[in-house]
Parts: sequence; C-alpha cells; structure tokens
Amino acid sequence: MEFLPNLIFAILLFTGIGFFARNISKLKRNIDLGKDVDTSDQTKIRWKNMARIALGQSKMVRRPIAGILHIVVYVGFVVINIEVLEIIIDGLFGTHRIFSGIGSLYGVLIGTFEILAALVFIAVIIFWFRRNVVKIQRFMKSEMKGWPKLDGNLILYFEIILMGLFIIMNATDVEFQSTNSGNIISHFFAPMFEGYNVQLIERVAWWMHIVGILVFLNYLYYSKHLHILLAFPNTYYGSVKPKGYFNNLEAVTNEVKLMMDPNIDPFAATEEDASVPDKFGASDVQDLNWVQLLNAYTCTECGRCTSECPANQTGKKLSPRKIMMDTRDRLVEVGNNIDTNKGVFVPDGKQLLGDYITNEELWACTSCNACVEACPISIDPLSIILEMRRYLVMEQSAAPMELNTMMSNIENNGAPWPYNQMDRLNWKND
Repeated sequence: MEFLPNLIFAILLFTGIGFFARNISKLKRNIDLGKDVDTSDQTKIRWKNMARIALGQSKMVRRPIAGILHIVVYVGFVVINIEVLEIIIDGLFGTHRIFSGIGSLYGVLIGTFEILAALVFIAVIIFWFRRNVVKIQRFMKSEMKGWPKLDGNLILYFEIILMGLFIIMNATDVEFQSTNSGNIISHFFAPMFEGYNVQLIERVAWWMHIVGILVFLNYLYYSKHLHILLAFPNTYYGSVKPKGYFNNLEAVTNEVKLMMDPNIDPFAATEEDASVPDKFGASDVQDLNWVQLLNAYTCTECGRCTSECPANQTGKKLSPRKIMMDTRDRLVEVGNNIDTNKGVFVPDGKQLLGDYITNEELWACTSCNACVEACPISIDPLSIILEMRRYLVMEQSAAPMELNTMMSNIENNGAPWPYNQMDRLNWKND
C-alpha cells in the first residue's frame, strides 16, 4: 500500500503520454497526406524566421495589447511548467519537492513561477473579458460561432484552473510556507486555509494540477491551441519567397516554350510530358502540399488575417481564417475516414471545394497578401486559395465571366480590352 500512490501516478502519467503520442502520430499522418514540397532551401533564413517569429513573438506585438498579454501567457505558461519535472519525480519516487535541496535558488525559482502565475491569471482574465464582454469584432465573425468560441474559452478556463491550483498547492504546503522562501504570492492566500486540513487540500491540488496538465496536453490535438506545438515548425517551413510569388506549373511552362519555339512543328506528335500532373490545382486536402496542411493545423483562429482582408472589410464572403479552419476540419474528417476504414481513405462524396469552401469565397480574394503579412505565425491562406482557383480554371473552366472575357481578349487581341490590336493606341488621339 505504501507504493500505491506512486503506482497510480505512473499509470496516469504513462497513459496520458501514450494518448498524446497517439494523437501526435495521427497528426503527422494527416499532414503527410499532402503532396511533397521542397523546403530545403535558405535554411539560415528559416532558422532566423523561427527564432524571430515563433520564439521572439515579433509579429504578435504589432497589436500591443494582445501581443504583450500573449507574451505574458506564453512565457508564464512555459516557464511555470518547468515545475512539472519536479512533480513527475516526486510522483514516481514518493519524494516531496525534490528540488528544494538546491537551496536559495529554489526559492528564487518558485517565487518567479508564482509571479508569472499571477500575471498569467490576470492576462487570461483580460483575454476572456475581451472575447465575451467587449466582444472584439474579429472574434464575432460567423465562423467563430459554436465550437470555435467554446474552444477559445475552454483553454482560458484551463489556464485559470491550472494557475489557481499551482498557487493553492504552494499556499497549503505548510513546510514550504514555513521556509518563507519563494512564497511571494501564495503566502497571501495561506491564511484562507487556516482551520482546514491543509495537508489534504495540498495533496488534492497537487493531483488535480498534474491530471489537469495531462488532460490539457491531450486536449491540444482537438483544439486551435495546437499552435503551442506547431508554431515552431510552421515558421521554419513557412515560405521564404517574396510575397506575391506565384509558382508556375512545369507542364504549362514546357507547353508555352514549345509554342514559342519556331523550330517545332506544331502539328507533330509530342512525347508524353512526365511533368503533367494528374490534377491541376486543388479540390481537396490531398491535393494541397504538406506545408499547407501544417498551416491549417497551426492556425490560432486569432482573426488577424480576416480583420486585415480588404475583401472581408467590404462585406465579401471571404474570410482567410475560415479558409484555414475549413481546411483543418476537412483534413480531420479525412483522417477519421482513414481510421474508420483501417488505414485506407474511402471516397465519401465530399471535398474541400464546394462542401466547405465556395467559389464565391475564392474569387473574392484580391491576392493582396494582407492575410499572409498579418499572420503572427507565418500561415499562408492565399496559397490555398490560389491552388483552388487554379483547379477551377484549369480543370473545370469555371472562372467568372469577367475573367473569361479578359483571358479571351488577351488570347485574341493581345490585351485585356475588347478591341483590335491595331486600335490599342487610339486613345492618344484624344
């Protein structure tokens, strides 16, 4: 019976880690459904982007209030959870505050953790207030109703509870309080528990804290807060090409070169071009590349992209955030299909284009890159929009009438305007 708590702790710990590993495996499997793309170029710039954007939070602070609050939560939550290592050792071996043996440094560490916990608690309350009382416009869009809104609040509740349990755990630890070392915040709360069984309260808070962390860890897979884990690889693998760069299909480039070569007989039979893809553009998540699918899982749903989108500002249906959320939802659906059918995707009569994202949304995009520039973790909604528009044009000939007219004019007249090439300069006569 002496080792029963340690055994229970070990079972909880390894069960939680096991479920987390399974979720990460499914996540990787789903991302790998995307097409391959070369990300081996400009590694120095990629490392610099990851350090500056993911670690340094450089794009977050462009909106100072939200940016500073996010840094407080980010730094506080990460640093405070260093003490999880102590909890794990204590839980497995039956010790109590194993690191207290390092002397005064332990007090400094715990004191720092307590200050950060208080700051995180305050920041989270402000975040909740901004979402639910102030109701900032970018959190009130149609795509944020239902689960996305609940998910955002659940994470805030998780953080409030975990920070609260950390302070209660310290405030009810009689031995810790008696040392008067590091109890910078918790000693204010210690009198609240006088007259109660503080040993029992401390143990309950301790167990709830570690169980809460394990639940939070496994909840991430189902939440927008996957960016806690994925922001680093996402900023590393983000595009390092100039904004506005549009990749040319090799098959189309080869065709144009043949058409422009005066030495080629246009009526001669040509060899089969290996660069011709099975499908031009993308109609479902499997047609996108794996970086775009990583983008979808990394999306924080913060709405900065949508709030900067000129099409959305003028009342168009397009929301870059929704594009990313729809891509992730469809990818999860495809993954569940594979799980249900023992590792094989069985066509379900649905696809990303049409069932999730409409033609109207895609053609509302001005290709201005405002969404890409606004994203604090290097997500590129525009690349997905362009691939789906490419599919509409090249596979379905489903471009809007105005665009079809312009392309016909370019083909026939060498200009987007509907008049003969000989008349192109007549405007100067007036």
